Amino acid sequence: MNINIIKKKIYIKTWGCQMNDHDSSIIANILTKNNNYVITKIPEKSDILILNTCSIREKAQEKLFHQLGRWRKIKQKKSSVLIAVGGCVAAQEGKKIYKRAKFVDIIFGPQTLHKLPKLIQKSYKNKTLIIDIETQSLKKFNYSINTKINKKFTSFVTIIEGCNKYCSFCIVPYTRGAEVSRNQIDILSEIKQLAKIGVREIILLGQNVNAYCTDDIINKKKYRFSDLLYSISEIPKIDRIRYITSHPMEFSDDIIEAYRYIPQLTNFLHLPVQSGSNKILKLMKRGYSVEDYENIVYKLKSIRPTISISSDFIIGFPGETHHDFQQTLQLISKINFDTSYSFIYSKRPGTRASKLIDNTPIEEKKNRLFILQKKIAQQSFQWRRRMLGTTQSVLVEGYTKNNTQNLYGRTENNRIIFFKGNSELIGQFVSLKITDINYHTYLKGHIN
Repeated sequence: MNINIIKKKIYIKTWGCQMNDHDSSIIANILTKNNNYVITKIPEKSDILILNTCSIREKAQEKLFHQLGRWRKIKQKKSSVLIAVGGCVAAQEGKKIYKRAKFVDIIFGPQTLHKLPKLIQKSYKNKTLIIDIETQSLKKFNYSINTKINKKFTSFVTIIEGCNKYCSFCIVPYTRGAEVSRNQIDILSEIKQLAKIGVREIILLGQNVNAYCTDDIINKKKYRFSDLLYSISEIPKIDRIRYITSHPMEFSDDIIEAYRYIPQLTNFLHLPVQSGSNKILKLMKRGYSVEDYENIVYKLKSIRPTISISSDFIIGFPGETHHDFQQTLQLISKINFDTSYSFIYSKRPGTRASKLIDNTPIEEKKNRLFILQKKIAQQSFQWRRRMLGTTQSVLVEGYTKNNTQNLYGRTENNRIIFFKGNSELIGQFVSLKITDINYHTYLKGHIN
């Protein structure tokens, strides 16, 4: 006799960086592998609401509680709904979340994702708040791949968790713990599995990917990030390798040299600098100077002259003067950054920077951010203009949302391009001639 099991519907909402996105995909993998659960895109129809969010900026907490307020209304209509909060905010705030939102049922950390099925069962049984935010566990990566739902040709692979840098502005070391590198055998095995199901591009993830280091037991030496890059390059069908985020302090010469010998490494690098002022970098506890950063880029460009560099900038850090900001603008021109992520400084409790005196008015900070972002946008447009008329290798990812006759893909320097083509091209690399650009991001092309 067949018995139909009614599966509980799970809704997952994610805020934050690529680490959070990848963690949410692991959550989906864990729960859908269990036959009792199915993912839904409609929160009102769900039985379990999961919010996975970061805590990098101050607004993250308030955004969290606004979202929980909306979910409370769902729970008021359907009391059986479970609400779970995870990610860096959960690790940072813990029980404080429950004090402001007593209808929350589960609070879990970035490294306890693998426990969710048991935490959910325990919550249903005990009807009390469940908190599990321990760190220093890599067990969640046992659930990185779900071949049933993985239909992408680009895939994230986390290689290191946590951070040891303790930059004065950052709360990540307190929420994700100290650096823990995954075993290289597990990483390479995961990538080989991804290659078998059609993945052609790998994006390595970590708070500081280039801090990756484990023991090479066979050769009795340290196995470093550059060693991992060479190993991945030997895996058949993995034609592109990207990574985020790297730290200038550990961007060593062996990593730079890898760009000479590994063609799969894309001609695009995201390397956060944060400021163009040595005074501010020192206050940020970044561990390098502007000159150190410039030297890394100079060495890279001597091997890859056309490599495009992306970066992060924090505007209005405590103590930043007009002169410090001008130095940042000068660095942007000198490096000729392609794109960037830039934000006004956000005070995080418990960090060293939270104790610094901040006398810069918010309107001045907003003005500086506007000037910086306008400058980056202009440079980014010039990068796209130089692509006009060139032929680019593009990984085709699928059809565009509004036009099933148009396909889209991504160039090596991380640009989205639209073109006409058939479904047989999806998941393949094609050569496209760039025929049109716009001021913002996308390109248009045709098969060459």
